[in-house]
Amino acid sequence: METKKDYYEILGIARGASPEEIKSAYRRLAKKVHPDVNPGDKQAEEKFKELSEAYAVLSDEKRRAQYDQFGRVDLSDMPGGGFGDFSDIGGLGDLFGEVFGDIFGGGRQRGGARSQRGRDLRVDVRLDFTEAFTGCDKRIKVRRLEKCTECSGRGYASESDVQVCAECGGSGQVRRAQGFFSMVSTCRRCGGEGRAISRPCRKCGGEGLEEQQRTIKVRVPAGVESGSRLRMGGEGEAGMNAGPNGDLYLVFEVEEHELFSRQGDDVVISVPISYGEAALGAELKVPTMEGGIKMKVPAGTQSGKVFRLRGKGVPHMGGFGRGDQLVEVVVETPVGLGRRERGMLEEFEKSHGGKANSSRVAFDKLVEKLFGSK
Repeated sequence: METKKDYYEILGIARGASPEEIKSAYRRLAKKVHPDVNPGDKQAEEKFKELSEAYAVLSDEKRRAQYDQFGRVDLSDMPGGGFGDFSDIGGLGDLFGEVFGDIFGGGRQRGGARSQRGRDLRVDVRLDFTEAFTGCDKRIKVRRLEKCTECSGRGYASESDVQVCAECGGSGQVRRAQGFFSMVSTCRRCGGEGRAISRPCRKCGGEGLEEQQRTIKVRVPAGVESGSRLRMGGEGEAGMNAGPNGDLYLVFEVEEHELFSRQGDDVVISVPISYGEAALGAELKVPTMEGGIKMKVPAGTQSGKVFRLRGKGVPHMGGFGRGDQLVEVVVETPVGLGRRERGMLEEFEKSHGGKANSSRVAFDKLVEKLFGSK
């Protein structure tokens, strides 16, 4: 049998395409038009046959050379004078399993169900500021699917409850004729296991899994902040058919503190000081997350000045060392002055009038420069 079809055009590739490019093109196109993906679609079936024929020729070195030289190829050397079983067509059977494994359960082994990893779970955990700073132990409640306690995850009580699949005869695969060639796919009835449960477990209905609520003890490391995630391997849901468990992800939300806030690993606090303390200097007792500490404020300190207390911040999560504590001093303006206090301040202002602070002098000069003296 001869053909004059343009196999390169069918696969949408250049004539100098490499074997990998040929294989990739076939994989991409065949997935879309496979008969089992498009049941009853004759046009898709014909397109799939055409793609398979093109791949069978171009993936074979000798047939491709013949086709490139003469523009046609003799297909009579193929079993049945054309396309028989996929395993006879230059490695097409291997590619078939690779391409359609995800559609027809191709991860399954003959006679055995494919194991599936369990789902990952997420739990939001709320912490107060101190718990996040120091680290803490938490008990987290989790609802998850676990292996059924009655059937140990098998889906049935005893071996007598399982029979050979009537659809595939225990092979896990079904062979179907598609025009002038045949295809092998995973049995839909047993999912490739080769066996069917005649009497499912009454507790889990044959799923092998049941929902349970568990309390898990967690050590929260020092230094977590809102949005931090902690992965607990294997604490997610159980996998199907003896597959591995998923993971549990804890996502933290840290409550605000009445005094402290956080910038990265630095702790920030605002401390009010009096007009006199700022002008004359003072020694303040400043709170930290680990107790009070004395801090000197030099004379002439301006409102908004930030002092740094080294090593008094948040521990670096997953590492060594810690941040600092930033102390912002805020000068409070006196209110509710009596006649005596007011007179003293007026006298002070008169005597200090020619000794304005450098920042005020610089400000006045800039205003005069921009707007002139008025």
